[in-house]
Amino acid sequence: MNNGKNLNPTVFKLKDTTTSTDGSSTGISNPSSRTRATFASFLRPVGIQDVPISTTTPHQPTVTTLEDRPKKEEAKESYIGQRDCVTPQEIFDIIRRINDPEHPLTLEQLNVVQLGLINVDDKKSRISINFTPTIPHCSMATLIGLSITTKLIRSLPIRFKIHVSITPGTHNQEHEVNKQLNDKERVAAALENRHLLQVVDQCIANTDGGEKEG
Repeated sequence: MNNGKNLNPTVFKLKDTTTSTDGSSTGISNPSSRTRATFASFLRPVGIQDVPISTTTPHQPTVTTLEDRPKKEEAKESYIGQRDCVTPQEIFDIIRRINDPEHPLTLEQLNVVQLGLINVDDKKSRISINFTPTIPHCSMATLIGLSITTKLIRSLPIRFKIHVSITPGTHNQEHEVNKQLNDKERVAAALENRHLLQVVDQCIANTDGGEKEG
């Protein structure tokens, strides 16, 4: 990986890492990655349902006693222990097929995203990803970062905090791009632009897997 640098893009022959032992494809299926018309849909991750209004009346308040707290903590810990932990491999499988804005290739084929540059802390619900632009002055770095962020928001539970940034030392405007990508207000404003959102949707269209790649 040349310390994360990727000055000359190299196209890699891919192996579908989401194929099960019986040869069937187990690629992540997420119809929500289709084109969204509004920014409101971008903010709404997959699988989140409307929360029903509580039927508790003012005359019947819910009171948590000191005796109840240990039980609730035990229930919370039990839930965390039972749920499947998200792994770096799963995150890589989500973003590997994102299309590059300038090339008819995926981010995996151009080595822009790499499994070794993904960190997941499932207990703290934090995901950190570094991506490597193909050239130090890549003008599409911010768009690539927005595409990765959008794809993850639409694919993961809402509990996760996502941090996407450029691999250190691989872009001339690394600091400026990282500042934009990790500013929630800037990201929201950028994706409220209809034209920009359309471009992002094109980058992440048909990226949920399916047929085994060549």
